Amino acid sequence: MKISIEKPSAEKLESLGVKSWPIWEKEESTFDWHYDEKEACYILEGRVTVKTDSETVSFGAGDFVVFPAGLSCVWTIHKAVKKHYKFG
Repeated sequence: MKISIEKPSAEKLESLGVKSWPIWEKEESTFDWHYDEKEACYILEGRVTVKTDSETVSFGAGDFVVFPAGLSCVWTIHKAVKKHYKFG
C-alpha cells in the first residue's frame, strides 16, 4: 500500500471539486491513524511526515495526497496543517 503525492494543476483541482470538500485542521502533534476507506486530500497549509511499515513520506502546502484504504500509519505534524479532504 503506497501513499501517492503530487503537485496538482489548477485544472485537476477544479475538475475534482476540491474547493467544495470539507476542511480539517490540526495542531503540531503525533498520532496513530488507520484508513478504513481511501482518502484524497489537498494540503493548504502545514508540513507533515507519515510513517507506515513500508515507507516514510513528507508533504506540505500545495501537495495532493492519496491514502489507500486499509493503511495504518503514524502522522507527525511538524507545522499546523489545514487540508481539504474527501473519503471514498
